[in-house]
Amino acid sequence: MKRIAIALFCVLAAAGAVSAGGKKDASAGSAAGDNSLQNILNRKKFILGLDDSFPPMGYRNENNEIVGYDVDLAKEVTRRMGVELALQPIDWNAKEQELNTGQIDCIWNGFTITEERKQNVLYTPPYLKNAQVIVVKGSSPVQTMRDLAGKTAGTQAGSSSVDAIDDAPEFKNSLKEVIEYKDFLTALMDLDVGGIDAVVIDLVVANDNINRSGKPFRILNDRLGEEEFGIGFRKNDRALADKVWAILLEMAKDGTAAQITTKWMGADISVIPK
Repeated sequence: MKRIAIALFCVLAAAGAVSAGGKKDASAGSAAGDNSLQNILNRKKFILGLDDSFPPMGYRNENNEIVGYDVDLAKEVTRRMGVELALQPIDWNAKEQELNTGQIDCIWNGFTITEERKQNVLYTPPYLKNAQVIVVKGSSPVQTMRDLAGKTAGTQAGSSSVDAIDDAPEFKNSLKEVIEYKDFLTALMDLDVGGIDAVVIDLVVANDNINRSGKPFRILNDRLGEEEFGIGFRKNDRALADKVWAILLEMAKDGTAAQITTKWMGADISVIPK
């Protein structure tokens, strides 16, 4: 009887171990699974983080509505996904924190792809090319980067323009000072009133500001670097990132992306494959 009891105990123990092991594996599989897309579809809302003072990518118009190139692209993407688009202004200097703490689902606002950012963010392939340029007043005697030696330049804190300046140490060291503003528009306003001598800024933003404001600004021929814009997601949100990119590819093929790009940029300069 004792031997039977021991044998029965061993069988039950083995069965319990298999059961426990099965539950553990299932749980691990669930944790490892990527539910990012399904979560958005279930919630029926896609929260886009942006700097709402970054025209033409995303900014507030005269009616205080957030509009722009990236906004229009995102509206069409979410329409095709069947979910609501929620635009969430964020502190650009804390953009990755906002993303990784779950406050937003992506960063989509002229978000330059860099090797450093790739360590913390999952990017889509690039959809638009950009460059870092220097803007001065039309009346300024400055014609080249070298002419800014001993002068003051401004830029936006947390932007890739800061990186561009850091990546050009000879230029940076020649400057008297680099002032970081909360946004490019504030920096350009200070340039306009003579508070600084130049602004290091994204080319698309510089062109848009000059065209819409009518201010007598001038872009130097010197560039601090070419770059590309991508959409940033959490590192594990591959399913969501892939879905957004797949829809953008559809939009490129059916001409929708070209229409939106031409509306905001004056020509179809998108680099989404057709």
